[in-house]
Amino acid sequence: MKATFLTDRGVVKVGGDDARGFLNGLVTTDIDLLQPGLARFGALLTPQGKIITDFLVTQVTAGQGGGFLFDVPKVLAQTLTDRLDFYKLRAKVTVENLSDGLGVLAVWDGEPAMKPDLTFGDPRDARLGWRILIPADLAGKAASAVGADMVDVSGYEAHRIACGVPRGGTDFTYGDAFPHETNMDRLHGVDFDKGCYVGQEVVSRMEHRGTARTRTIRVIVAQSVPEPGIGITAGDKTIGTMGSTANGLGLALLRTDRTRDALDAGLPLTAGGIPISLVAPEDVRTPTKKASA
Repeated sequence: MKATFLTDRGVVKVGGDDARGFLNGLVTTDIDLLQPGLARFGALLTPQGKIITDFLVTQVTAGQGGGFLFDVPKVLAQTLTDRLDFYKLRAKVTVENLSDGLGVLAVWDGEPAMKPDLTFGDPRDARLGWRILIPADLAGKAASAVGADMVDVSGYEAHRIACGVPRGGTDFTYGDAFPHETNMDRLHGVDFDKGCYVGQEVVSRMEHRGTARTRTIRVIVAQSVPEPGIGITAGDKTIGTMGSTANGLGLALLRTDRTRDALDAGLPLTAGGIPISLVAPEDVRTPTKKASA
């Protein structure tokens, strides 16, 4: 089993008597389904339905102070804090950026021998393993306690990419991407049966009309590694942009319709002149609109 402390992740706490209802009216995931020891994947969106920040959120027991803890990109922890402060108005809610003292330890490739406080399974994909919210100086001790060997963060990045889970800031741009484009609907990050939240109309429309044309797709990189953000072309058409890569695999933000056309025409795909191919061509052929039962 492996572990690494994710230095790019921060923690925001939301507490107070009105916290659950307050959050449920703002974010894409159903906070009512949270309980201590579990987590959910979600995002805070703009009114236009684009991702301000995504996060993993877990509930804290009363004995640990209660409330909810958000595992977020560290560079956006204060942004989330400020946005939630803006929305709270007279609600009985407190919002704190705890990133200076609390971070995230990722553990994968096995079942922890024990689960320290503030441990939860990654709700996006079981293969991603576990998260432990903990101060940086205790990360090594926690890894030993759960039976994991500390490795470089590049090991976790390679595992994340192999699992096909995008990372904001590298695989997509915050403030410019819709949840469907980052596969949040497929990674349990959007609850379509919950009540209203900021940006909900746009997201629901994309879901029910099947209008999401751009998706994060797993790719194979045959030769040298293309830079994130470089354009992907098929013939003389740009069909997407390259994201993160590791160990010959990568993630790409692709127009699925254009990619299908290219595959059907037998056109090679390249990123900055470097040949790429799809891990699973069916990834661009799966309908975005769910079939009716």
